[in-house]
Amino acid sequence: MPHEGEFRDHHHYFACRVYYEDTDFSGIVYHASYLKFMERARSDMLHQLGMDQRAAFEANDGAYAVVDLHIKYIAPAKFQDNLLVISSVTKLRKASVEIEQIIMRGDEKIASASVQAAFLTPAGRPRRQPEAWTEAFAAVIADDNKPK
Repeated sequence: MPHEGEFRDHHHYFACRVYYEDTDFSGIVYHASYLKFMERARSDMLHQLGMDQRAAFEANDGAYAVVDLHIKYIAPAKFQDNLLVISSVTKLRKASVEIEQIIMRGDEKIASASVQAAFLTPAGRPRRQPEAWTEAFAAVIADDNKPK
């Protein structure tokens, strides 16, 4: 299993474990917990790409906000499962990025999502992503997803 924060073949891999707090009373992962796992993976991916989101926010440059999300739950995760979130950049625009994410338990896909995050000004208006950030995304986007 890849280590946290590892990039391989245009994909970012983030390992996590299901804790009791992630589950409902039956020991099955609560639906909102999948979003937490995916958010942690996206945040780690951006950190691994050298994007300092906190510094950008504190400098009033802006911040990312999820503006669209589609998720499919395929099979339930359970207490103490070891999961792997695989993320890949699929679309890159001037002010947003789209990331596909898959949650795996071993060889079994248990959830998938498409997430669009827009870079917004402190007032909530779309703004171009920092150039270094778009370059970092462009370096990891799969060749078949690169703009022509």
